[in-house]
Amino acid sequence: MKRLYGFIVVLLLLSLALPLSSQGTKDMAGDSVTLTIGSWRTDDVEQMNRLLSEYKKVAPNVSIKFQPTNPPDYNATLRLQLDSKTGPDLMYARSYAAGQELFNAGYFADCSDITGLKENFSASNRAPWQMPDGTQFAVPFAAVSHAVYYNKDIFKKEGLTIPQTWEEFLALNAKLKSRGYTPIANGLADEWDIFETFFLGLLPNFIGGSEQRVKYETGVLKMNDTAFVRAYQAMADVAKYCPSGFEAVTYNDSQILFNSQKAVMFVDGSWTAGVYDDATFDWGLFAIPAPKGNKTAITFHPDMAITMNKNTAYPIEAQAFLAWLCTEEGATKASQNLPSGFFPMIKFAITLENPHANEFLALNAGKQTDARFVWPALMNLYSPMDQAVIKVMKGDITARQAADSIQKLM
Repeated sequence: MKRLYGFIVVLLLLSLALPLSSQGTKDMAGDSVTLTIGSWRTDDVEQMNRLLSEYKKVAPNVSIKFQPTNPPDYNATLRLQLDSKTGPDLMYARSYAAGQELFNAGYFADCSDITGLKENFSASNRAPWQMPDGTQFAVPFAAVSHAVYYNKDIFKKEGLTIPQTWEEFLALNAKLKSRGYTPIANGLADEWDIFETFFLGLLPNFIGGSEQRVKYETGVLKMNDTAFVRAYQAMADVAKYCPSGFEAVTYNDSQILFNSQKAVMFVDGSWTAGVYDDATFDWGLFAIPAPKGNKTAITFHPDMAITMNKNTAYPIEAQAFLAWLCTEEGATKASQNLPSGFFPMIKFAITLENPHANEFLALNAGKQTDARFVWPALMNLYSPMDQAVIKVMKGDITARQAADSIQKLM
């Protein structure tokens, strides 16, 4: 017993001598560890705390604290923490280039050998968090979808039906406006939402799915071809159906306009579904329709994964949590505690309780799905393309000029 006590004391002294490499802590008796997890999802504190409580039932000696950062500040804050060696033990990882950059910088750990990762996630669902050589730098956590939220009560009152083509969608908007409604809630003030949710949501309908996207990435197809010009024109065409003064309408304003029934539709992501849980009207979803002659596709975006700090002082405990997320139990608990509109990416069939979440997933049936166009290889075009969309909607440039401006950057 004395020998065992001496061994524990030695281990404790050694641990105290280690340099600070993460925010995790161990209690003085050495019996339990507290890890931290960083995230850009400030809205998910309650849900993630429930999920982490479920994990504590599996690993009683490990506590994990959820420490999210304001979304626009996450990348810069995380980088500052990691540079100063005070970063979280676990953290949300963005897909594609943004995540690859932090792995290349030596901050994200190699997760390739996490138990269950290769077996329980498809190659396509692992790919957004892989390096070119196949090294896995995070465990897929959730995907999000894009669609049109619509007020079923108003549709029923006005005798309207869900449009099956883009042309029918524009005709629907014209009809609503002629009857005194604001058809679309979207605005431009926050910039990212009109680009990410609306333009990148409709883009696969005009240019095609992943196979066509790769042709644009490699230069086989040009960013100012007819398909791209039509996509920009689509944004110009819907501008007149947005709220009066839409240039100054924020993302939060748009949510309020739809929730207060002052706008009939809102093109947005699945992550917003929970905002309308207490809505006083019946609402539903439909896919952003493709122009006549094209097949409707869905932007189903691999949004977030969880990785571990390469320099965490507690790699065994951090790795064990990631392995749990790769099990059917862990994925099921995650799906039960994630907000509505965040969808598990694991192979196991998981039933979601929220009817609108299931409605979002049902839109994928029989349709092509793809990530947001710029994410896999063209993030350098994010800002220029975002500004091109805004200028087109304001009428400052034509759709052709918008497309030409992006092609010049290729």
